[in-house]
Amino acid sequence: MTEYSKELIKETVDRQRAFFNTGKTLPLAFRKEQLKKLKEAVAAHEADMIEALHKDLGRHALEAYFCDVGTIIAEINEALHGLKKWARPERHFSGFICFPSISTKVYKMPYGVSLIISPFNFPFLLTFGVLTAAIAGGNTAVIKTSSKTPNCTEVSRKIIESAFSPEYVTLIDGGHDVADMCLAERFDKIFYTGSPRVGVHVLKEAANNLTSTALELGGETGNWCIVRKDADLKDAARKIAFFKMCNSGQICININQVAVAEEIAPTFLEELKKAIVSQIGEKPYLSSEYPKLVSRSAYDKCAAEAEEYRDRIIFGGEGDPETCKYSPTLIYPVRDDEPIVMHELFCPLLPIVPYKDSEVDGLLKTITERERGLSLYLFTKNMGWADKAMSTLQFGGGCINEVCLQIMVKNVPFNGVGHSGMGAYHGEWGFREFTHPQTVLKGSTKFNMSLREHPYEGQDWKFKMVRLFEK
Repeated sequence: MTEYSKELIKETVDRQRAFFNTGKTLPLAFRKEQLKKLKEAVAAHEADMIEALHKDLGRHALEAYFCDVGTIIAEINEALHGLKKWARPERHFSGFICFPSISTKVYKMPYGVSLIISPFNFPFLLTFGVLTAAIAGGNTAVIKTSSKTPNCTEVSRKIIESAFSPEYVTLIDGGHDVADMCLAERFDKIFYTGSPRVGVHVLKEAANNLTSTALELGGETGNWCIVRKDADLKDAARKIAFFKMCNSGQICININQVAVAEEIAPTFLEELKKAIVSQIGEKPYLSSEYPKLVSRSAYDKCAAEAEEYRDRIIFGGEGDPETCKYSPTLIYPVRDDEPIVMHELFCPLLPIVPYKDSEVDGLLKTITERERGLSLYLFTKNMGWADKAMSTLQFGGGCINEVCLQIMVKNVPFNGVGHSGMGAYHGEWGFREFTHPQTVLKGSTKFNMSLREHPYEGQDWKFKMVRLFEK
């Protein structure tokens, strides 16, 4: 591991700024060439990425490809296909008030030197997916990876160094001290993925240089899933079980707690248990396909919280500290105001909150009164109610009768709101996040009207014309 210092990081940023100022990143041909290099490097290191994900997170090869490798390729392909259209300057009629100017353009300009701080849970996707947007936007990038996934960091370094020169894209590893050294520098754009607590720190540091910042955060008080009494319970249980086991629950958009209508709670719980067993076995922590928690401290935290609710565990509640695998654990019943549903879990614990189906709107009010979640999932046959709920509550994104797939749809944003984040990316939304719209009006030297110029007194016709043109 490189020993980083303030001087070394400053030199890295200065070199990237000098390179950006040459204008070499501006042409679309250059950006496309770099995206192709990234795609080729990812493809060349596919086996290394899958192996590293297994070492750091215990991920099975299929899950590793589905969630990280393949999704990166899809993201790059979308950028290559859409970049020309995204970057095209917008043309606007200037309006009569601007006469004789008739033409205004909006250019999509890169910010410059960007800082990408990526997390441990999807160490490749949330590094190279964001880098794809930065490159498409015409920026350079300094990438700070997580110290919790060292094998993935080393593979990422190989990918970066095989594709790019350091004055264009460079990778920095290390802990929070190194991240703080990066944040002390003046970047033109910062993109951070992680916890709300650290997100506050990042935003404070960015404010020192008034740096445009995007934050993709987990829901501070957790992402809710609501199962109504008219839901297809077997279908809901199957999807919820899959999602809670994926990456051992270490997913920012994962279900933090399930609210289930008490009228059908016993049936749903049995279906949920059966779904877990059918997918991963009666003792999931013994399965070679089941991912692990990222560290022993993460395991210990998960196990300790489970112990606080030991008398209400109806499935799971066991693990192996040596492998850092802890079974998906169902805790029932849990009130909606208990500590376990008041924070992001980021582990395979799943508290289940019973409620009366006739009082579901009261449950929505409770959710609304808390910090905004990154996702919301509803299982019901009542599409009228579901559509109304989805269009009136504030959260990052979600699904009706499905889980997680909202992030797989092309040409739609992935983002949070409030304590779950700010800014958006994926596809064109990522391009927009890494560019700023720059409006330029083209004036005329002929036929200029004097409406805006003095004198004003005794010039009633000017007032009438302004009123007419500004309608």
